[in-house]
Parts: sequence; structure tokens; C-alpha cells
Amino acid sequence: MIIESYSAQDTYDLGKKLGKEAKEGQVFCLDGDLGVGKTVFTKGLAQGLGIEEPIQSPTFTIVREYEEGRLPFYHFDVYRIGDVEEMDEIGYEDYVYGGGVCLIEWANLIEEILPDHYTKIEILKNLEKGFDYREIRIEEI
Repeated sequence: MIIESYSAQDTYDLGKKLGKEAKEGQVFCLDGDLGVGKTVFTKGLAQGLGIEEPIQSPTFTIVREYEEGRLPFYHFDVYRIGDVEEMDEIGYEDYVYGGGVCLIEWANLIEEILPDHYTKIEILKNLEKGFDYREIRIEEI
């Protein structure tokens, strides 16, 4: 499925919609270049899960946990990981195969340890259609 976003609000709203529909154990793998709106999408997803606290990128901590929503939310940013074995050290499998919802930014960097089933989301810019335009591709794997 391809969704067209013409603003940060559109991207946020899509995240929020998916958050409202998210089920226990669901994993979202989010990819896209720097500055395409991954954090905006993630904030919407968290809002859709009922999380009110501010969402911060876990770039240096790898994972942030949010427990206040209708389901626990685990937000990964694996951009700075040097080796997939580092994921074992933080308890990756406990999060991914647990009872919450996971969102993994830069998931392509840990492709070999992703679960068999996940929702792949790719956010792409197309400057020919405008500075704020994004093409958001969603695929169930």
C-alpha cells in the first residue's frame, strides 16, 4: 500500500491511525533517510496507543520504553549499533516477542534478526512533488 503525505500532520495522522489499530506483539520496521519524518510518524503511533508523554528518539540508548498506553510501546533506533549482537545485550527478543508494540527505526540494519512477520514502513521524499511531500509505503511481511 502506498500513502501520500503532503505535510508533517498527514504523516503524524497516519502513525496515529496505525497506533489505534496496533495489536499486542505487533512490530513496525521504519526506514527512510534522515529528515523524512520517522520521528513525526513515531509520535503519531504513540499517540494512537494512548501515550501522552513526550516521545524522544532513542538514538544513544537504542530503546525507550513507554508503559502508559493501552499496550506497552518499545521504540528502537538502531542507527548507531555496530553489530546485531549488541541487540542481545539489550534484551531485544524480550521486547520483540513480548506483549507490547515495537517500532524499530533503521530496521534494515538488523534485517537478519527481524521476526518472521512485521509491518514494513518506508518513508520517501519526492522533491518534485513538494518539500513536505512524502510517499509512505506499507507492506506486511
